[in-house]
Amino acid sequence: MLIFYANFVYYVYGYAKRKGESTLKRIESVKNPQVKQWKKLLTKKERDKTGHFLIEGFHLVEEALKSNISIIQLIVDENKAIPATWDVSGIPMAIVTEDVMKTISDTETPQGIAAVCEQFSYDDMDWAQANVLLIDAVQDPGNVGTMIRTADAAGMDAVILGEGCADLYNPKVIRATQGSLFHLPIIRGNLREWIERLRAENVAVYGTALENGEDYRRIKPLRPFALLVGNEGSGVHKELLQMTTKNLYIPIYGQAESLNVAVAAGILLYHLREGIVKL
Repeated sequence: MLIFYANFVYYVYGYAKRKGESTLKRIESVKNPQVKQWKKLLTKKERDKTGHFLIEGFHLVEEALKSNISIIQLIVDENKAIPATWDVSGIPMAIVTEDVMKTISDTETPQGIAAVCEQFSYDDMDWAQANVLLIDAVQDPGNVGTMIRTADAAGMDAVILGEGCADLYNPKVIRATQGSLFHLPIIRGNLREWIERLRAENVAVYGTALENGEDYRRIKPLRPFALLVGNEGSGVHKELLQMTTKNLYIPIYGQAESLNVAVAAGILLYHLREGIVKL
């Protein structure tokens, strides 16, 4: 192990020296104050306090490196090596034991690499030309993450998370996005204010509801749109549905009472996008 570690440090240090300065240190004890700080980032309280969040796994770290996000520190298991194609120049790096990695991981089988990142901030955009997904009080982290991933795949310009949604930086949300949280703006905000703003910009806002709704297949938007989806059990808040351009529903042909919110969002996003995309 000592020989492997020496080789690994030589590799990382040499790589860093070729591409720019990097800080490298080794942490062995799970009682190390730095380890305790990393573990705290699994809680929303600490994420809100520090403005940092933790990601783990090779794919997510690679997507973060490709984006403009600020990476505070890389954390690498001593038994793993970073891919040679990654540019980690200037990023502080900690080499840790397997026990340390398990301590800070939110998964049963850690991949051996993690990163501490700075929470997002975005410049304003031309909302009159934006296609937006609005998410109202969806509490399940997997659903929130899947919808972010779907919005990315559908070419949406932004996602707005309203009050009551699972925290964007929840580890389960992050994993479900499969890196899409690094690809488009995701903003936490007041949906009432956002609907007013988008409608003022002539963006069509479509809610999702059976009551007074229209079959989604009859709608072909000819201008930018926003899709509003809601809580898994109670749906979109009624006060928000009263502010929309139109409310839509997806017909159910079998005996299921409803569709999963992430599945419904995917169907509607792709249908609505077809109306404004020239194939």
